[in-house]
Amino acid sequence: MKSFGIRYFRGIFFKNNLMNISNYNFSNKRALIRVDFNVPLNDSGEVSDDTRIKMAIPTINKVLNDGGSAILMSHMGRPKDAQDSKFSLNQIISCLEDHLNRKIIFQDDCIGDKAFEITSSLNPGKVVLLENLRFYSQEKKGDKEFASKLAKHGDVYINDAFGTVHRAHASTAVIASNFPKNKMFGYLIENEIKSVKRVLESNKSPLTAIVGGAKVSSKITIISQLIKKVDHLIIGGGMAYTFVKAMNGKVGKSLVEDEYLDLANEILKNSKENNVKIHLPIDSMCSKEFSNSTEITIRKINEIPNDEMGLDIGPESIKIFTKVINSSQLILWNGPMGVFEMSNFQKGTISIAHAIVEATEKGSFSLIGGGDSVAAINLFNLADKVSHVSTGGGAMLEYLEGKDLPGIIAINN
Repeated sequence: MKSFGIRYFRGIFFKNNLMNISNYNFSNKRALIRVDFNVPLNDSGEVSDDTRIKMAIPTINKVLNDGGSAILMSHMGRPKDAQDSKFSLNQIISCLEDHLNRKIIFQDDCIGDKAFEITSSLNPGKVVLLENLRFYSQEKKGDKEFASKLAKHGDVYINDAFGTVHRAHASTAVIASNFPKNKMFGYLIENEIKSVKRVLESNKSPLTAIVGGAKVSSKITIISQLIKKVDHLIIGGGMAYTFVKAMNGKVGKSLVEDEYLDLANEILKNSKENNVKIHLPIDSMCSKEFSNSTEITIRKINEIPNDEMGLDIGPESIKIFTKVINSSQLILWNGPMGVFEMSNFQKGTISIAHAIVEATEKGSFSLIGGGDSVAAINLFNLADKVSHVSTGGGAMLEYLEGKDLPGIIAINN
């Protein structure tokens, strides 16, 4: 395995923090906790994947069991900097109450007078959930005044939203300066960083990264950085067709980003220069329509007819990828192999998931990150059979790259 720049990692996380959640006594303290409740909802507005909520519960319970109170703040979705019921956090109240086994006090604003009135005199054992932070444009802008207003809700600040630590937002990075002696990570972030540390400090090889998902454009930085660090890079999902077309393959109506064809070729070239073996699918599950009820044909991935599209990797690709995974000591997975939400096109993703489980059972360390990867591993009920399921795919991979993550630095400064 190539070097990950461990010195940087140790310098950021292992600086002796003044506060640690396990040692801190929250008795009669109002803990303002930045959680990541940006969870998927079904058509009825119910939580369809509660992973992020469940993983925040230990931190909340620590505060409550100590005799403190908890004020929770989070974002959800991408609202247009204004109130929008479609993105209201009131939709997760029932799920949160079930996990905490207590009633939640919901506030339909995060910096409104009523919210401050309630949190200023909050009794121990109570939990308040503030409304979506992104209803205010100041959140994403990292506005200091907005952060200062949020800080009034608590006596101590806990960042337990790993999925947002790579953003310099008001509630994740800027706010921490308002709690110079009372700021810390929650259990979720502590566990996330320990898992990354496991990869960074290991001298085992080979290291295999599996990157999938729809578009190359959303994974450019990730792929470019991984090439410098991994031994094997498996590329699947919709983005694979851009690479295949860049190599003059015929991909029919498959998802392709033509503006990234040159970049795909550049990535392939760089992989050779860095002695990284890139594994692209060699066959594809094809259909004439983006539908779960249409006829499926297995094609060579570079010979897809003009009236068909590839929606999953084929059986030969599964065999090749599985062999690579089973020979790996460290495994990173970010992104599905196909349209796994449709039962007819989930075999590739579930096969990769089972291959990772098998490798893990043999002693490999597996780190799963990214919303769709997490959704897939949960859909197939395999989350407890891999080493670690990250709540923040982008943050996890940027941390592996050695980037400065504002939410981490803010706590350690």
